[in-house]
Amino acid sequence: MEPQLRHAVTDGVATVVIDHPAKRNAMTADMWRQLPPLLAGLAADPAVRTVVLTGEGATFCAGADISSLRQSPGEAQELAVLAEEALAAFPKPTLAAVRGYCVGGGSQLAAACDLRFADEGALFGITPAKLGIVYPSSSTRRLVSLVGPATAKYLLFSGELIGAERALRTGLVDEVPPAGELDKRVAEFTRILAARSQLTQAAAKEFAAGRLDRDAYWGEQARAGGDTAEGVAAFLERREPRFTWMPRATPAD
Repeated sequence: MEPQLRHAVTDGVATVVIDHPAKRNAMTADMWRQLPPLLAGLAADPAVRTVVLTGEGATFCAGADISSLRQSPGEAQELAVLAEEALAAFPKPTLAAVRGYCVGGGSQLAAACDLRFADEGALFGITPAKLGIVYPSSSTRRLVSLVGPATAKYLLFSGELIGAERALRTGLVDEVPPAGELDKRVAEFTRILAARSQLTQAAAKEFAAGRLDRDAYWGEQARAGGDTAEGVAAFLERREPRFTWMPRATPAD
């Protein structure tokens, strides 16, 4: 089977699968190219409320396919950054479900997600120093925002792998469920995300990314969108809220 990105949507959750098991789900140039338009389609789909990114089988993603680096390392890095930025800009919550190796470009993709849940046996590494590659500035800043300068330098300077426990301790990972329960926990948590207000989530995502000039915009969205009134009414009536606000496919300026 050709390397590809597969996806399916169930109960508001879109699952995107990195499918290249012959090379531990390494990303080819074509796979990097596929991700931004795939995400654009999911962003525009009103049935999608959250996205899970994972790998086929026992590995999340072992990075970029090295053959693509040999052919054109600059182009390969540019494609990876474009895919990473498209994932970071996705207007709905994103979660990386990580098993096995999450290395190089795989770590870029995981870091670009809003949340990362990892199996106990997961291994994380950021390996440009092993290849003499300059790690992109945007990716470096994103890594520093997750784990702090000291851990980011440790990972980038050495290229060494760290386990899920250390990744959790440093902030690279948000949860490490008990052995064998990653799928169960991801399914449980994404059901929670899908039930919550997309208005709250979209505004929080922008603010967390550092946007400082949108308080008035989100205030107007709250007044006009109906989620606030519905949330308050549902609380007072002791029922589950039925939120209806939906984000634009691309963020407004």
